[in-house]
Amino acid sequence: MNNDLIRSIAIGVCASVLAIVLHELAHGFTALAMGDHTAQREGRLSLNPLRHIDRVGTIILPAVLIAFQLLTIGRIAYMFGWAKPVPIDPSGFRNPRRGMAIVAAAGPASNFLLALISAFILAAIGTRGIIADFLFYFLLFNILLGLFNLVPLPPFDGGRIMVGILPLAAARALAQVERLGILVILFLVFILPAALGQFGIHFNPVSDVLDHWVPRVATEFLHVAGVHAGY
Repeated sequence: MNNDLIRSIAIGVCASVLAIVLHELAHGFTALAMGDHTAQREGRLSLNPLRHIDRVGTIILPAVLIAFQLLTIGRIAYMFGWAKPVPIDPSGFRNPRRGMAIVAAAGPASNFLLALISAFILAAIGTRGIIADFLFYFLLFNILLGLFNLVPLPPFDGGRIMVGILPLAAARALAQVERLGILVILFLVFILPAALGQFGIHFNPVSDVLDHWVPRVATEFLHVAGVHAGY
């Protein structure tokens, strides 16, 4: 493994971990602003990544995905990961169901805001050097994380937003999906598409959407900031 590849993996892992941690902090601070002090009491409103890191979801899986993509296609086309969820007690909200939807929406919203900020910093400092490389990875990971979390199924933020805005009967039915857990989501998003692909069957709706929208959103953010889209 050459030094450039090691450098790219290290920068990519740092950028992805920071994006995931800030995503969780957005949930926690939004809940705090709405009256829930659970995350604050448990010490989760901290930039210390050790308080948020899930060994598999924050470190191992992103590192494996980064290394695999750089070794096979020479670029990072997709990313997936998670942190330990920030504890939220919706009973402290004036309207618990609506409050949870707002808290859920804060995660993706923070990712898109951070991506846009990264684009403007790139415009200010230029697109060469280790800081610029970090900011570009950070921009991409925030867009990936924001879009992926808008998948309208619990435990993703998009699913929790839907639970908060759907009629009560439909919301209760959708909320049951969260009991299936992240492993079932991983099966539907990663394992099943790969297995069907062995038989020549294309079934990868989440990846198809991300492949279309991540570069499109990244290009738009860079364009708005005044950075050349070919970076």
